[in-house]
Amino acid sequence: MAGQADNRAPYARIAAHYTELITSGQLQPGTLLPSIKNLSEEWKVSTATAEKALRKLRNEGLVRGIHGIGTEVLDAPAPMSSGSQRQDRGRRTGSSWGDGERSDSHQAAVVPAPAEVAQALDIPPGSDVIRRSRVYRDRHGIVAHSTSWIPARYGKLIPQLATSERLTGGTSLQLIAQATGHPISHRIDSASASLLTPEYARLLELEPDNLSTEPVVVMTAKFVDNEGNIVEYGVDLGGPGRTWRTESEVS
Repeated sequence: MAGQADNRAPYARIAAHYTELITSGQLQPGTLLPSIKNLSEEWKVSTATAEKALRKLRNEGLVRGIHGIGTEVLDAPAPMSSGSQRQDRGRRTGSSWGDGERSDSHQAAVVPAPAEVAQALDIPPGSDVIRRSRVYRDRHGIVAHSTSWIPARYGKLIPQLATSERLTGGTSLQLIAQATGHPISHRIDSASASLLTPEYARLLELEPDNLSTEPVVVMTAKFVDNEGNIVEYGVDLGGPGRTWRTESEVS
């Protein structure tokens, strides 16, 4: 049992534990989870709490209940996550990765800002910007191709922003806040569906001759510091078969 030392409710900690085991492949499809009685004994919680944990896993599409048999692990890709969700995750856990995720193909360069990026960052078109990209994967394949566009002035404060490797010491937003002394105060998120263009197919490592006709999810996030400066514009392209899901408590 590997409950996390955090402030989540017991049922959420149990669900997170099994989410990690399922999405990382440690629990294969068809595996049966412990019964409600066994869960309650193992985690030292009530049967109602154990049932709530299993219900959360069912709601997330990770398992299904089979009458008279138990709770079975399903084989389904995890949903994609947006830049803002990764920011929340990084602040909460110290890592932007989701359960069972990893990132690779880290690339960075200083390039002229495309018109859409310039508008998002409120800078003149063609201004120098840092373009950082990486691919998030899990055992099913690509979760999302993610690109961060950052005004070049921050590269003078943090040279590693323009290097083609995974950042050390924090996320780009954390590093910028530390260097400037201005924390991120708010963000602006958007979500849309887009047809799979040849460029999107290249970024998602798909074969151009056999492209899906289904749209892909495109998420954007604009991050603003406490002085009103737009410090980053993120664009996340969801992998094939991925959906975007968010969850919040309702009081």
